Amino acid sequence: MNDSLLLWDIDGTLVYMDRAGERALLMMVHDVYGRDLHDQLPVDLRGRTDTSIARDMLEWLGVPPTPEEQARFRAAYLALLPKTLPMVKPYLHVGIREALDAVHAHPEIHQALLTGNLKEGARLKLTHLGIWDYFEFGAFADDSHIRNELGPFALARAKETLGIDFPPERVYIIGDTPHDVACGKAIGAKTIAVATGAFTVEQLTALEPTHVFANLAETEALLKVIL
Repeated sequence: MNDSLLLWDIDGTLVYMDRAGERALLMMVHDVYGRDLHDQLPVDLRGRTDTSIARDMLEWLGVPPTPEEQARFRAAYLALLPKTLPMVKPYLHVGIREALDAVHAHPEIHQALLTGNLKEGARLKLTHLGIWDYFEFGAFADDSHIRNELGPFALARAKETLGIDFPPERVYIIGDTPHDVACGKAIGAKTIAVATGAFTVEQLTALEPTHVFANLAETEALLKVIL
């Protein structure tokens, strides 16, 4: 059996969300905590988990990040995300629809998510852009606030869902940040870095991923790497 598993990041890799998540966070902080952040979040979001962002933001706000408060924070954010999505103009990155369709045509290649998004946030974003149903399962910020711990959750769900124990050499982490590359290396997986987010080809190449693409416009180039 030569089945392969692709684990896709979301923001910056599959999609550009036009700050929909940031807007929801800004609105939530204003509505729930009474703070106006003037359109500028105090923490770096790139490649991080929503749960780690929540912890950092609560600490910045001076609110003890108890499990109950973190749950309140997440619920308020998720309640606002459906309101901000229609306010912005998100889109799929170049070549993504074609890549998803091409991979889907190969029954021995399985597609799932490995993302810093909460599962419900991921569903809302990808449903809004019409690609949620491409993915068989995923690992999300609900599983751990530590990005490098998400890989084992994804592999466990692959076993549960597909009945396959994927060896590291048949697992590909696809992402646009150093966190994605590190997450893949943490489980010995192959890493495909794409410079469609905030990091350049040169910056990503310096991290020594298995492959680097400026974007995924050339579907055959991606398939060649996997097949």
